[in-house]
Amino acid sequence: MANRIDTTMQRLKNAGKTALVPFVTVGFPDLDTSEALAQTILESGGDMLELGIPFSDPLADGPTIQMTSFRALENGANLRKSLEMLKRLRDKGVEAPLIFMGYYNPFFRYGIEKFLQASEDAGLDGIIVPDLPTEESAEFREACQIHGIHVIPLLAPTSPDSRIAEACKGAGGFIYCVSLTGVTGARQSLSSGLSDLVGRIRQHTELPVIVGFGISRYEHIQEIGQFADGAVVASALLDAIDKSPPEAVQDTARKFVRSLRGLNGESS
Repeated sequence: MANRIDTTMQRLKNAGKTALVPFVTVGFPDLDTSEALAQTILESGGDMLELGIPFSDPLADGPTIQMTSFRALENGANLRKSLEMLKRLRDKGVEAPLIFMGYYNPFFRYGIEKFLQASEDAGLDGIIVPDLPTEESAEFREACQIHGIHVIPLLAPTSPDSRIAEACKGAGGFIYCVSLTGVTGARQSLSSGLSDLVGRIRQHTELPVIVGFGISRYEHIQEIGQFADGAVVASALLDAIDKSPPEAVQDTARKFVRSLRGLNGESS
């Protein structure tokens, strides 16, 4: 069976559309709400969804995602509960690609083979591991391939061409292009060298390139669509959810995701 990421990206390419990939942290603002948010976001215009696995030391993440991760841990979220949520989403009929973003330590502690078998059984399509260096990832990538799960590498403006080439070799699904150096977080404008970085990546792969870090509004996605295949929106969405009254969280997420699509007249 074809991986859902591949079929979704091909469909969007054929339609001339830029993929919108929102991010939610499993367990934020609480476990039940994050599960409902996943459905709301996909129903409101998300093409794929990143599910952040909470971790106590999220080095690549800025203040917003760190805050959501710590809150999720306080709520009892962990890798096992993330897998259970993934399975429930599939049981509820969610067909969009679902991607875990998480640090290596929880996967290692769970047991890599046990984790990948559970992920395959639950319906995972891809995985992003920000703290797993490309040169140490071959064994993990091969194990993921056996279970039909794409390993999606992160490439940054500081990545030399040799690292880009190496990362692209074992990649699947898409390449996650980090739009700037530093940690995650919403920004007002995008890096001027972003299209050059995407161009450098395209010299080494035919996989789609999706841009993340710092994307917060419709205009950013329109701009990214000129040279890349999609955009990840994380901190800006989580900020909106965090500021929302609890009873309005689903509506807030719905409106925010629709605004990223230029709907509701909410493109600012």
